[in-house]
Amino acid sequence: MTAVEVSYTEEGPRDAPVVVLSNSLGATRGMWDPQVPALAERFRVITYDTRGHGSSPAPAGPYTLDDLVDDVLALLDRLRVARAHVAGLSLGGMTAMRLAARDPDRVGRIALLCTSAKTEPQGFLDRAAAARAEGTASFAPTVVSRWLTPPFATEHPDLVARLQAMVAGCDDDGYAACAEVVAGIDLREELGRITAPTLVVSGAEDPALSPDHQQAIADGVAGARLVSISPGAHLANLEQPLQVTGELLAHFDTAGGAR
Repeated sequence: MTAVEVSYTEEGPRDAPVVVLSNSLGATRGMWDPQVPALAERFRVITYDTRGHGSSPAPAGPYTLDDLVDDVLALLDRLRVARAHVAGLSLGGMTAMRLAARDPDRVGRIALLCTSAKTEPQGFLDRAAAARAEGTASFAPTVVSRWLTPPFATEHPDLVARLQAMVAGCDDDGYAACAEVVAGIDLREELGRITAPTLVVSGAEDPALSPDHQQAIADGVAGARLVSISPGAHLANLEQPLQVTGELLAHFDTAGGAR
């Protein structure tokens, strides 16, 4: 499939090293809002909506993980970026792993948040079927209930509403095609080919992709560093923004060249 021109936002100094932030299944690039300001003080930060999400196109499926990687590389080519650090959460982390294994010359350092190299497929296949039959709004509350711990969600109803609107705003078929990508991934044998310095972030209370998924990634990528965030569910970057942003800054700053 031909790469699509994904919708993106760019912040920070044009001449600084580039950091790309890749969203989770069902979210938009707005999920990274807590991280962007601090990162943009030192980096050229590019956030984008994965195909089928937000304001990016939703071409007819099926999609493959390589299609999602090709979209990122096409975006970097459009912006004349030869090499970038990449952080991805959930589906975004899967995209980052495949990119780092397949095109190592395009990647500096990677950060993999609340993601997995091998999922249990049935739940994602069921959600794809539901998206096509009833629309993503039908399960938005259920999905978002996994993104934040219950006490945090209770204290932040406005955030819960915004996240539910993100899920409901996805293209139904585009979401379904991306959910099928998540259902079908098996990157376990690729972990050993990742040479980019790797940070793995785990949400200790993540009911969607539990910490054993991130432990398996950290065990499989040579030299990877694993950090556990608690309390934190699937979008741990929203619940613990200071800690997650600090970990990303420390990881990417180590490469040198930041402003």
